[in-house]
Amino acid sequence: MTYDFLQHYWWFIVSLLGALLVFMMFVQGANSVMFSLGGGNGKECQLVINSTGRKWELTFTTLVTFGGAFFASFPLFYSTSFGGAYWLWMIILFTFVLQAVSYEFQGKMGNFLGAKTFQWFLVVNGIVGPLLLGIAVATFFNGANFIIEKSNILGGGASPIISSWGNASHGLDALLNGWNWIFGLAVFFLARILGILYVINNVDNDNIRSRGTVRLVGNLVPFLVFFIVSVAHILMEDGFAVDPDTDGIYLEPGKYLDNFITLWPLAVMLLAGVVLFLYGCAKTIFSPAYIRGIWPAGIGAVLAVLSLLLCAGWNNTAYYPSYADLQSSLTITNSCSSEFTLTVMFYVSLLVPFVVAYIAYVWRKMDRRN
Repeated sequence: MTYDFLQHYWWFIVSLLGALLVFMMFVQGANSVMFSLGGGNGKECQLVINSTGRKWELTFTTLVTFGGAFFASFPLFYSTSFGGAYWLWMIILFTFVLQAVSYEFQGKMGNFLGAKTFQWFLVVNGIVGPLLLGIAVATFFNGANFIIEKSNILGGGASPIISSWGNASHGLDALLNGWNWIFGLAVFFLARILGILYVINNVDNDNIRSRGTVRLVGNLVPFLVFFIVSVAHILMEDGFAVDPDTDGIYLEPGKYLDNFITLWPLAVMLLAGVVLFLYGCAKTIFSPAYIRGIWPAGIGAVLAVLSLLLCAGWNNTAYYPSYADLQSSLTITNSCSSEFTLTVMFYVSLLVPFVVAYIAYVWRKMDRRN
């Protein structure tokens, strides 16, 4: 195994975890429309909460695993983004903590805030979590405001700082980019669609399923608009390319389109993901008896997101570009761990199939128990 192979391998692992996280955000998506699916009926709304409440730990665990894998394999990104853009990430993490607290305390005796308050907290998490996470991921293509000075580590100070944010907003400046919002809204409506499909599959209630089909159409249309615009912008915009000989970063017109052409299996994966996703949605809408749309649509979402993330980092591309200083942009070669660390983690990663099997087992046990 060469160092180059390990770098590409770990970008694949991180991208896969990110794609799985997007799929697992069906919990947030379902919570964001719980009152709509419940139709104002408290008991039916509680059915939705009970259903998502059996899965939220898996979403939270995937989020933590995604962050941990990034920290271990590409620590410079972790310190730059999580350390520099901390206000954006803190808001995201706060909403997930709010979710955990809401599930735990809404039914507790002596809850002076009332169950309805915690249910609205779940709605807040369902809206803010996917939206801001999508905006954060959009910076992989649109850039962020940071500066890298690796020479500072030789400065002799007690706490040398390698990376710093270019302004005092510490990540909130990502909210000022309209393209980030378009990508974030695409992720937000995707989470809603997956959440609705999950509820239709998991909650055996004709009223909820009937409302879910209508809500599915209402969220599919804006998702397709934001998704198509986002992908078109990514394919047409100038990308952040890396010179393999000098490691210099430069702008290349149509870089991401070139990535999909050069790495054509990624284009096939993206197309297959879109087809599977649309199939799961369309069959659910036009076949009232069909309730398993979450699976083709979920697999399609994972394939589509995975292809986009791989496109952002492979083929000599800066996956975390800096518009404050172009040469500070992060690539899989200048931000990764040592060869020894990546090699050790490679063997640890062979346990991933067992972890996935355990998650599948727990998933089935939870559904059977309830």
